[in-house]
Amino acid sequence: MSKDTIVIREIQPEDNRQIEQVIRNCFYEFKIPLEGTAYSDEETPRMFESYQNNNDVYYVIDNNGTILGGGGVKPLKGFESDVCEIQKMYFSPKVRGKGYGKFMFEKCLQAAKILGYKQCYLESAPQLKVAVHIYESYGFKHLKEALGSTGHYSCGVWMLKDL
Repeated sequence: MSKDTIVIREIQPEDNRQIEQVIRNCFYEFKIPLEGTAYSDEETPRMFESYQNNNDVYYVIDNNGTILGGGGVKPLKGFESDVCEIQKMYFSPKVRGKGYGKFMFEKCLQAAKILGYKQCYLESAPQLKVAVHIYESYGFKHLKEALGSTGHYSCGVWMLKDL
């Protein structure tokens, strides 16, 4: 796999099955609960269809037709309209540690600003220590409890950043 074969682009309908598999595999790999997380979201099997509004976007990492990760921005469900959530950001082990996660994170933050959001929220699992460290390095602050109504009661890390 060389860098010039990898493209980060908006999700397409044919990406659904592959990005769902990337997302689900991470839950088993990191021993994250399946209930009360993105694993059990009704959106997970139909990611393309879930990001077709004018106030959301989902990107995938495409390596010659193989989807190796993704991440998106959506309004924070059940909360103020100027707060978005970075969500469903998961990566195959094939691209971890190579800078793609940070690049995707920056792309999502940039999209959030372009879409007009004032704050960005995210939820994570304590098992994802590297990801949480990256969020902290970008100025996300830890919260004592969840915001909105994501339904992710098994996530133990809640963070917020002003954009």
